[in-house]
Amino acid sequence: MDADETPDGQPAFDPGLLIDVASSYLFDAAPSLTQEQVAEAAGVELDEAVAMWRHLGFSEVGPGVVAFTHADVEALRITRRLTELGVVEPERMPQFVRSMGRSFSRLADWQTRLLLASLTGSDGDDDPPLEVLTEVIPMVEEVQGYIWRRHLLATASRMALRGAANGATASTCVGFVDIVGYTSRSRQMSTRALGEMVEWFERVVTDLVVEREGQVVKTIGDEVLYTVDDPYAAADLALLLVERSETDEKFPDVRVGTAHGPVLARLGDVFGPTVNLASRLTSIARPGRVLVDAELAERLRERPDDYRVRRTRRTSVKGYEHLEPWALTRPRTRGD
Repeated sequence: MDADETPDGQPAFDPGLLIDVASSYLFDAAPSLTQEQVAEAAGVELDEAVAMWRHLGFSEVGPGVVAFTHADVEALRITRRLTELGVVEPERMPQFVRSMGRSFSRLADWQTRLLLASLTGSDGDDDPPLEVLTEVIPMVEEVQGYIWRRHLLATASRMALRGAANGATASTCVGFVDIVGYTSRSRQMSTRALGEMVEWFERVVTDLVVEREGQVVKTIGDEVLYTVDDPYAAADLALLLVERSETDEKFPDVRVGTAHGPVLARLGDVFGPTVNLASRLTSIARPGRVLVDAELAERLRERPDDYRVRRTRRTSVKGYEHLEPWALTRPRTRGD
C-alpha cells in the first residue's frame, strides 16, 4: 500500500481541508471565548454549560482554553429558551441533548467518510478543490433541514392518527431483523464488500418497512429495529424479509422476531416489554424463519388464508422463563 493511499486502496485525503471549510462555514470568526466566558454570556452556570458540551458528545475542554465562538453562546441561549417555553422539561434536557448529539455524531461520521471517499481522486489523485467543499457543505446542511422538516410532518401525522403524543404508550408491532452468520461473514469479506452488504441490507429493509407505513427506529450493528402499527402489515413485512434472499442474491439470509403490544416512544427510540420480547424472539429464530409472540399470533389466526401460525416449543431466555414463540409462514397451497 502506498503512503498516500488508505487501507482499501483509496487515495489519501488531508482532513485539514475539510476542517478549514467546515470551521469557516460554521463560525463567523475564529474561536475567541473560553467555556467560562460562553457560560457567562449565555446566562447559565458553568457546570450546566460543561454538562451540555459533554452530553453533546464532545471532548472536554480545559478551563481557560479559547475554543469557542458566539455560535456556542447562541446555542446555549436557545437550549435555555426551550426550557423556559416548556418545550423541554429541565430534567429531560440532558436526554434531549444526548439524543441529538448521538444522532448527529453518527450522521457526521458517515457524511465525512462519504465526502472524503467521493470527492477524493474524482478526476485523478488530487485533493478536491476548496471551492467544491465550500459549496458542498452548505448544500448538505440544506438537504438535512428539508429532510428534518419532512420527518417532522410525517411523525406528527402518525401521532395524530395514533392518538399518542409526548411519548405516550401505544400498542404497535415491534420487529427485529438480524443478519444470519454476520460474525463469520465479516471475517471472510473485505471491508468494502462487507460495507456494501450492510448498505444493501439496510436499504432493502428501510424500503420494505416504509412501504408498509412503518418506521425504522435504529440499526444495531447487523440488526434493524422497526415498528409497524398494523399487525397484518407487520406479518407481511416479516415474511418478505426472510424471503428476500431467495430472489435477491445481494440480500443476506436473515431471521425476524416480531411482537405486538404497548410501546413507550421516547427521544426517537422505543422501550418496554414488547421491544424486549421481539428481541428475544429474534435471538432464537432459525435462519430464514419468523417468530411472533402469542398476542400477534392470535390476531393472525383470524386470517388463515393469509397467514399460518404454529406454536413451537416453549423456551427459556433472558427475562422470560417460559417464552411461547409462534412460527409464522405462508399458508399451504394445494399440492404442498
